[in-house]
Amino acid sequence: MDLKRRGNQTVVFANPPVILSSYTVVGPKEGEGPLGKTFNKIQKDQINGEKSWEVTESKMLQEAMQGAIDQAGIPKEEIDFMLAGDLLNQLISSNFAARQMALPFIGLYGACSTMALSMAVGSMLIDGGFARHVLIGVSSHHDTAERQFRLPTEQGAQRAMCAQWTVTGAGSLLLGKNGNGPRITSATIGRVLDFDVNDVNNMGAAMAPAVSDTIINHLHDLQRKPQDYDLIASGDLGTVGLALAGEVLKKSGVNMGAQFTDCGVLIYDSSQDVHSGGSGCGCSSVVFSGTIMQRIKAGELKRVLLVGSGALHSATSMLQGESIPGIGHAVVIEA
Repeated sequence: MDLKRRGNQTVVFANPPVILSSYTVVGPKEGEGPLGKTFNKIQKDQINGEKSWEVTESKMLQEAMQGAIDQAGIPKEEIDFMLAGDLLNQLISSNFAARQMALPFIGLYGACSTMALSMAVGSMLIDGGFARHVLIGVSSHHDTAERQFRLPTEQGAQRAMCAQWTVTGAGSLLLGKNGNGPRITSATIGRVLDFDVNDVNNMGAAMAPAVSDTIINHLHDLQRKPQDYDLIASGDLGTVGLALAGEVLKKSGVNMGAQFTDCGVLIYDSSQDVHSGGSGCGCSSVVFSGTIMQRIKAGELKRVLLVGSGALHSATSMLQGESIPGIGHAVVIEA
């Protein structure tokens, strides 16, 4: 058998899956940001008429996935797998959305790297001949994440300047074996690295080493350099983590250049008081499914490297004094 693996951590798809459609739903703060016009739907407020933030997130995810199906015009019975993930315990946003979608379901958890991880796994299913179409959905919600990981929002606790703002948003992609659209040509699965960062307010520092490691291995495996890409977007390190990753990569002999950016940096601007930028797995989900996809389709970007970054801690592990492991997964999208 001819292995599709290249180097240490990368797989190259023999029949690259096509991104047939994308759809995004975001909260009001995200809609007010610099990318507001690139999102399909902006909710009027954080609860959107539901009984809880958690219900709001699950319905937001469901709406994004249904939007991707409708845009592609693919019959639901031809979708072989639904891959979805979120930040909440036991993936409740995804599980409850899957209850309504009634599709064969695989739940994935990669923290903020879940979008890139889902794209990698979905592409493997299609390239391996196990699926014709795979539906991907990834979400986060500022208030559900705050309640689970930090402090009740009602307390109005002072946020550290290195802290990031969890994005309220859900992004969805429909991948197909055939069709028109950008293709996912390869994926690099990351390793879990832990540099003993234990500040829950500084997730960028916890994730930067793993993202750097994945980028280094990706470039080595495919014998490429950063300049071979029109855009390299991490998702999401924020301003602090992006700067740290740039320094780590530079010391490793990799000069990233101006095409290296971060979804958490792109989604908000300095007037929105988010400190280090956006976070949450909905961040890279809506930025990629929105503005990056639009730029690829418009011909502005020919080859993109999306590097999802995840802080693999939990509320329990932090209370027990554990450090924060990091992960980075990368996918290549080509026009």
